[in-house]
Amino acid sequence: MKILLVEDTEQLNKALTTILKRNSYLVDSAFDGEEALLFLKDYQYDVIILDIMLPRIDGLEVLTRARAQGIQTPIILLTAKSTVEDKITGLDLGADDYLPKPFSMEELLARIRALSRRKNVTIKENKEITYHDIVVDENNLLIKCGDKSETLSRKEMQIILLLIENKGNVVSLDTITKSAWDIESYSTSENVWVYISYLRKKLENIGSTIKIKSIRYQGYYLENK
Repeated sequence: MKILLVEDTEQLNKALTTILKRNSYLVDSAFDGEEALLFLKDYQYDVIILDIMLPRIDGLEVLTRARAQGIQTPIILLTAKSTVEDKITGLDLGADDYLPKPFSMEELLARIRALSRRKNVTIKENKEITYHDIVVDENNLLIKCGDKSETLSRKEMQIILLLIENKGNVVSLDTITKSAWDIESYSTSENVWVYISYLRKKLENIGSTIKIKSIRYQGYYLENK
């Protein structure tokens, strides 16, 4: 189960992250609203723990934008404010739960478990693709080889799936940009190269024999040796 923790107080963020990981959760940590939105753009989560009082973009605005983008991930709001009006505002904007500070870690863990059991949290059909020695898990944005795994961003996932689909044939830069970038996004060959570099490093980290090869001015393909 993967959690996005958004808390600007560094000491509290680190403490919560440590305890969540000890309880077998995968955790990404953000320290402001802008960083949180970047995480939500590239990754999928099972639960979001979101502080309201954040720098740059506050938690309520993050919540509003997330729901406007169709992100239905359960969200627990954390805040020093505990008035009824504050709770109603957060819940009306689409939060699933509300936990005023200070709180016990046991209560937070219980609320995470409760959200994961709710009927409106759907269980996705398992979508895994095996290619040579790797398994690509589309639902959880993971790439695995043996007992090692790496988390992928959505663009990385789109690129690796496109390369797998073409089974060793060269995929042009134009095809990659059209697949992984929407029309409104700014994309160049340098952008593609950056994400290819990320994928190469992650394939290396999990010990895969698959390599992403390039042909200058033409594109990229997968090679397995």
